[in-house]
Amino acid sequence: MEIARYLADGLAEKLAYPYVHILFGARQTGKTTLLMDLLHPDLSYNLADPEERGRLLAQPGLFRRECEALDVKDRPATVFVDEAQLVPTIFDAIQVLYDRQPKRFRFVLCGSSARKLRESGANLLPGRSLLHRLYPLMLAERPGTAEFRPKIAIIDTASFRSSLEECDDLLDRLAYGDLPGVLRAPDAIRESLLRSYATIYLEEEIRREGYVKDWGAFLNFLKLAAMESGQSLNYAKIARETGLSQPTVKSHYQLLEDMFVGFRIPAFTQSPRKNLLGHARFCFFDLGVRHAAAGLRPCQDTVRADPGRCFEQWVGLELHRRLGYADEGTLTYYRTRDGMEIDYIVETGGRFTPIEVKWTENPSVKDARHLQTFLTEHADQASAGYVVCRCARPAKLTDQVTAIPWWML
Repeated sequence: MEIARYLADGLAEKLAYPYVHILFGARQTGKTTLLMDLLHPDLSYNLADPEERGRLLAQPGLFRRECEALDVKDRPATVFVDEAQLVPTIFDAIQVLYDRQPKRFRFVLCGSSARKLRESGANLLPGRSLLHRLYPLMLAERPGTAEFRPKIAIIDTASFRSSLEECDDLLDRLAYGDLPGVLRAPDAIRESLLRSYATIYLEEEIRREGYVKDWGAFLNFLKLAAMESGQSLNYAKIARETGLSQPTVKSHYQLLEDMFVGFRIPAFTQSPRKNLLGHARFCFFDLGVRHAAAGLRPCQDTVRADPGRCFEQWVGLELHRRLGYADEGTLTYYRTRDGMEIDYIVETGGRFTPIEVKWTENPSVKDARHLQTFLTEHADQASAGYVVCRCARPAKLTDQVTAIPWWML
């Protein structure tokens, strides 16, 4: 199955720039596949391989010497390092090589964790590097979307087409998520792949790096954090149920962010109202992984048990990915103490777009009431809102609010 990646064309252009390139993203988002397609490196290292990693750790100067041995004529030699965070001293070696001969090498690194780099004080090559991010598949990339014409246009996908022709698999998207490797797999083994991801990566990878002391308590935290995905952060509740201190719970959430398997959605604050709630929400980066980490079966039955919540998270993940690729704008949510709530507010260029998510095929004016209130109160910065739902085609609910099918998001 061919999967087109939105980042590919822009990244290919940027990789030609004479800088060190670092691509971050969670495991299995397709970083290595994308870079190997674009690069065809002269020298490559996979530091997830214990033998390769041990070889470089045992001989700190070996990486530099092997790079210097490259004999490439008429162009920079391309050196690719996968899971670069596992040997942080490589960043220092790259700085030495780059500073000596900036036109001789093109270094491209990718990694799935920023924690080890930050804790080791690794040199992220300021002034010499360009940072990039890769996410799970967004709607425009996901096979099943023949031609993508979004109503909420954060990034330009007017000429972007994915590889298949139909767009009727919403329950599958909510059940199995958007990791390329899971999508390519036969239906019969998708659940097993996601359970393995939650066990091997979210558990064993964190254990191997020595970030967690009380492993049993962390596993309880991970399950509860996944169950609470999409909800407002409640450190006290998680602390009570796991027996951990609140500072430890906060540290564990930060660990998930550092490993790119979760992110925060802050509360909206630019309002004349005084009764806004200010706690951020926390979301797992992929719904299929969230289900598996929560101890739920990644399948359609799990979605049917709570479809509205799964659907709301999926829309938030889609918006988060688009904003990440746009490299501008913010995603927030709106909630007041008296019950007014808007699922998402997208801010780009100083303009607000409020978005409500409803698991319904027949949206009504009632579904638009909070959006309309927000639009009235922020008339100078917001002119249109959307109800994302399962309707067959767009429909006007008010002069300023339109209901749109999920595949037109």
